[in-house]
Amino acid sequence: MTEDEALAEFRAAGALLEGHFILSSGKRSANYLQCARVLMNPERASALARGLAQKLPRELRNEIEAVISPAMGGIIIGHEMGRALGVDAMFLERPEGTFELRRGFSLRKGAKVLMVEDVVTTGLSSRQAMDAARAEGAEILAEVALVDRSAGEADLGVPFYPLVQINFPVYDPEDLPPELAAIPAIKPGSRKV
Repeated sequence: MTEDEALAEFRAAGALLEGHFILSSGKRSANYLQCARVLMNPERASALARGLAQKLPRELRNEIEAVISPAMGGIIIGHEMGRALGVDAMFLERPEGTFELRRGFSLRKGAKVLMVEDVVTTGLSSRQAMDAARAEGAEILAEVALVDRSAGEADLGVPFYPLVQINFPVYDPEDLPPELAAIPAIKPGSRKV
């Protein structure tokens, strides 16, 4: 799946939004890709996951023993990546603010894991999720994401394979352009800032 084909799926789902958005990082943007909306259709979610799986080098795909993703945003695409790769998919939660495996999920020591995210902006959430998986004994081989909003600047410490790279301008809340400052800000994601 090409980047243009993936963006066409976002457009078809009404998931490419314009306005004034507060991102999970606390930064602001005039554009937002609502991954939950594009993933609400199972066929579309499956196709996007297959597209992501195709981004991985074959030798890496063959090593992956499990997929892990952070809740909330990564759950659906993580599940679909597990299906595309033929491995179990688990998710990490933050019941007390720190990622942890729950619900009986566990990773054996040395398990070769693929981290799956919906969107990477700064990479902080991904790094925290990877640290939690490593604390369980996992070896993180790489990360995939539907969308890289970092302009290629997120340092995840592992190879990173996004399906779409978006370079929408991102602003600090105190440094908004006038046209964005004139629009009320909304928080479309799942996390509190």
